[in-house]
Amino acid sequence: MFMTRCRGRPFLFVIWIVIVTGGLLLVLMSCVDLKGRLMERTHGTWSEDILDYFLRKQLIERRDGVEVTWYHAANSKSKLKEALQSDAHMIEADVLLRGSEPIMAHPPMTDSDLTLKEFLDDVSSTSRGIKLDFKSLEVVQPSMQILQTLRDNIRQPLWINADILPGPGGKAKPVDAEEFLHTVTTFFPDVTLSLGWTTGWNHNENNEGYSWEMVKEMEGICRPLSQPVTFPVRAALVRQSWAQLQWLLQTSDRYSLTVWAGKDDVYPVEDLLHVRDHSGKSRVYYDLFEPQNSQLKEAIEQKETK
Repeated sequence: MFMTRCRGRPFLFVIWIVIVTGGLLLVLMSCVDLKGRLMERTHGTWSEDILDYFLRKQLIERRDGVEVTWYHAANSKSKLKEALQSDAHMIEADVLLRGSEPIMAHPPMTDSDLTLKEFLDDVSSTSRGIKLDFKSLEVVQPSMQILQTLRDNIRQPLWINADILPGPGGKAKPVDAEEFLHTVTTFFPDVTLSLGWTTGWNHNENNEGYSWEMVKEMEGICRPLSQPVTFPVRAALVRQSWAQLQWLLQTSDRYSLTVWAGKDDVYPVEDLLHVRDHSGKSRVYYDLFEPQNSQLKEAIEQKETK
């Protein structure tokens, strides 16, 4: 009786059930694998939000851009050692080309005892984030090639920075936007980009801010991109440009601002508080010198305890 039934439809039904069940198992396994790969892309990759990263490493207490501290111009072995001994979360350095080798230096200095590879080797063994600042196009490709060889060793967020557009008072020549972005994204389509404007600021003068034309041109360049982008903006120019910068920030949830300052810039803490009050706390970072950095944090604490 059993053999007779197996030659008929019941047997075909059993086969169908087996095939469907197997297919569902394969889909489930694929989803689990996809979830794992997405987690890998989010955690320990160059596009990871630095607040998420430092929270995960238990280096900050809350998801707030003001929590992140910075070290500038770690362009020599002694400066890098100092940076690694500091409490800075993000270490910034400038990349120039010496012959055919990328080194860490900032004009007018054109030589250094620290190469890009040495810098990356040292910082990648820590939990610090990395920001590489490029002042010329010629050094970008050889630097990307070095980064490619170290890709599996650098498990912290990495920002690639360049001023790609002329900005208010800017006299320096911007890095060519199209060539810069093409080179960087060809190597690393997921790296976090830090894209700014050349700027200038003069004491006791009427310094113009970021115009609508400037921010709309930047938005047009960044719209086709898929990775996170932070826009470095000068603290002394932010308040009079806030309508423009707020609009830019709101055009995509991939965008953030990094408010920075020149050593001799003069600006009231109230300007920074205005930015903070009119934007998400996780969308703006403050890369400032002392005493302005401490003054900002004190002012924030006073407001929050009222």
